[in-house]
Amino acid sequence: MREMLKAHIQNRLDTYVFKSKQTSREIMNEDTIRQKQETHKRRGAEIVKCTATARIHSIHEDEEQREANVFYEVHIRYLIKQKDNLYLEEEADQRYAQWVDGELQQDFSVQDEGGLTSPRFIPPQEEDEQHQQDLRFKYSRMEAVRYAEQYWNSYNPQFKKFEVNCTNYISQCLYAGGAPMVGYPKKSGGWWMRNNDWSYTWAVAHALRWYLPSAKQGLKAKEVPSAAQLMPGDVICYDFQGDGRFDHNTIVVAKDENGEPLVNANTYNSRMRYWKYEDSTAYTPSIKYKFFHIQDRN
Repeated sequence: MREMLKAHIQNRLDTYVFKSKQTSREIMNEDTIRQKQETHKRRGAEIVKCTATARIHSIHEDEEQREANVFYEVHIRYLIKQKDNLYLEEEADQRYAQWVDGELQQDFSVQDEGGLTSPRFIPPQEEDEQHQQDLRFKYSRMEAVRYAEQYWNSYNPQFKKFEVNCTNYISQCLYAGGAPMVGYPKKSGGWWMRNNDWSYTWAVAHALRWYLPSAKQGLKAKEVPSAAQLMPGDVICYDFQGDGRFDHNTIVVAKDENGEPLVNANTYNSRMRYWKYEDSTAYTPSIKYKFFHIQDRN
């Protein structure tokens, strides 16, 4: 079983760099691979090498049904060439695969992109003026990015981990950059996590999207019209369906050769990913984005 899984993963890796044309073996979910290749091609980039490490969580075999079910984690590294420069994109995926009579029947991710299962949004409420604090801070983009790189595929035990962790991760990055928590203990007020409790703005994608441009104290952000205007440490919010409900947040950690953002994210853990998410299973032609430039509070 382990050898079959290893061969399956290797075939997928080979397909990313166009090496599997000589093989007659069918590649499961090949359309998602082609989508990622096309995304890079449109921006003048190419996957030139692809490697992976995998860890099996469990194997369930039924000899009578001649069936094997495998839950596994795969950490994929894509070496991307854009113009004359190289960089490494990474993702960590939790997957389920099934073999029947030695033939692969299905293989898919068990993770959703973004916050599609986040709690219902409750609009944040600002503190009364008399309770507002003069919380000045200087935002350290270097520290926010350093934190984003350190924890893109692991979890800081000082904070609660959510099943849908994308916004919790972004909030931690902003906090690491110097943005102060405010509003405790109001769930729908301010931006905070304390004593195993948290505000909606800290952990819910849609709540953070509305809080960033409207906060009266602490965290401060300005909406800009294009991704090219963002810098490392800034935030992108995603409405995959284009229905006004924002599902996902990422943090900019670098810029590519075209001056466009590369981002890190949690839930479907990824780093140095092209910001448009055109290769995401959650992507739709109706997708909408919001671009927020984090500012100092002087």
